[in-house]
Amino acid sequence: MNENSWLECIRGCGVRHAVDEVVYHCEQCGGLLDVVHDTEALLQHSAQEWKDLFDGRTLLRTGIYASGVWAKKEWVCPQIPDDTVVSFNEGNTPLVSARLLGRQIGIPDLWVKQCGNSHTGSFKDLGMTVLVSMVNAMIRRGKPIKAVACASTGDTSAALAAYAAAAGIPAIILLPRNKVSPEQLIQPLANGAKVLALDADFDGCMRVVQELAQDPSIYLANSMNSLRMEGQKTVGIEIVQQFGWQVPDWIILPAGNLGNVSALGKGLLLMFELGLIDRLPRIACAQAQNANPFYLAFKNGFSSYQPVVAKTSMASAIQIGAPVSYERAVKVMHRFEGVVEQVSEEELANMCALADRNGLYCCPQTGVALGVAQKLAAQHVIEANERVVVISTANGLKFSQMKTAYHAGGLKDIQAHYVNAPIEIEADVRAVLRCL
Repeated sequence: MNENSWLECIRGCGVRHAVDEVVYHCEQCGGLLDVVHDTEALLQHSAQEWKDLFDGRTLLRTGIYASGVWAKKEWVCPQIPDDTVVSFNEGNTPLVSARLLGRQIGIPDLWVKQCGNSHTGSFKDLGMTVLVSMVNAMIRRGKPIKAVACASTGDTSAALAAYAAAAGIPAIILLPRNKVSPEQLIQPLANGAKVLALDADFDGCMRVVQELAQDPSIYLANSMNSLRMEGQKTVGIEIVQQFGWQVPDWIILPAGNLGNVSALGKGLLLMFELGLIDRLPRIACAQAQNANPFYLAFKNGFSSYQPVVAKTSMASAIQIGAPVSYERAVKVMHRFEGVVEQVSEEELANMCALADRNGLYCCPQTGVALGVAQKLAAQHVIEANERVVVISTANGLKFSQMKTAYHAGGLKDIQAHYVNAPIEIEADVRAVLRCL
């Protein structure tokens, strides 16, 4: 492959690999690898030329450019041939105003980026289209890859299973037993993946899949693989583009394995380096109190980091105690004047319900992010005149059991403030009128 982009150690060792090599760590220091782009080559086009190109593709939405990821192919993975791209037209998700909710939580100019409005119902589609497309290209060139594997709390498995199925590539899924919602479990099963339910939490599944991927014929699809982040970084680019190339003051997102915030920062920094924006937003990472290693590290200024044993959280997608992309994320937080805050299970459940009362149907991870937004506004970290975007990472329909339990009073140790249970009455108009 050519040198438009390459893999490079995040610790500055100078070690490089081609983007199609089956390698995940630096052989010198053990650090993760990132995709690095030749910015000098990209600077041959002006900022306005890039804006016009991306706006034109977004307007037409034809071919691979119907995807919000591949519409920015030159910034993502230019080496992949168009005919090996595996896409479900991911990206281009709505950026919706949530002003009514915003006024209630102290952020009048609140927006929600609905990444759950995607093929498999989460932002993981953005990264998986790149990874599976690369594997598809590698197999066509004769690389002996037999399967793609991941550990998952639900959304990654759904994305991998769907994209691998579309490419005709076997998928191996490792899930923590009885810790994934039925709506999430059925997705990889329906797409024909080999699903293994391990007697472990996500961190345990992650350890096993890394051992499994020591076999070079089994390609690792978790976010420690930097190809995933190349697709996920487009969410920040999309947000700015949807605001007419204007930068919001804050972007707040749920934080679990920390690949998402790493990717967000990567995309925004590339825009800044290429002159499409003249300032960077601040970033806030939102963690569940039951799985909060990044929050604890932030509280000590990132001077030390200790993985935790994650407790059970309704925000199961971020129930991770040993985040793989910690080093990447710390770099982003320093560059973006980032903050990390946490919320309790009760706070996230009630925020989900409040958001839903304002027309959303948000996943518990989004409830965490919205709860953190409210806390930061109350602390005056976020000022009332600032524009804030919360990234909603998954479709709330994946977590309907949690929502049903909330409104039925079935969540243990949760004082629910917005219960709206059905009223059972006889089939009589007078009985209906009495209820009204």
